[in-house]
Amino acid sequence: MISSLEGKVARDIWEKNESKSLPRELWLRAKALMTIMHSTTTIDDLLIQSQSPNIRLHKLKGDRKDYWSVTIRLPWCITFKFKSGEFTEVKIEYYHGG
Repeated sequence: MISSLEGKVARDIWEKNESKSLPRELWLRAKALMTIMHSTTTIDDLLIQSQSPNIRLHKLKGDRKDYWSVTIRLPWCITFKFKSGEFTEVKIEYYHGG
């Protein structure tokens, strides 16, 4: 379940199904991934439900080692923390790190 959102892009997609920053052709996929996250309680469920097309689920490194990422379409990603069945600090960002 998504328990907290970070940033305007994630809030706009979640609440309004649109964003001025995220390209229009990515709105539906971003909302679909967030909807799966909201109805899921494990990372494995997210991977299985979204396997195709590849979402590149992976743990981030370095100063963001507590975060995970799924790909909307490179370089746009949804980053988040996951603990005890909750997705927190869910953010849509233009991200190319690892």
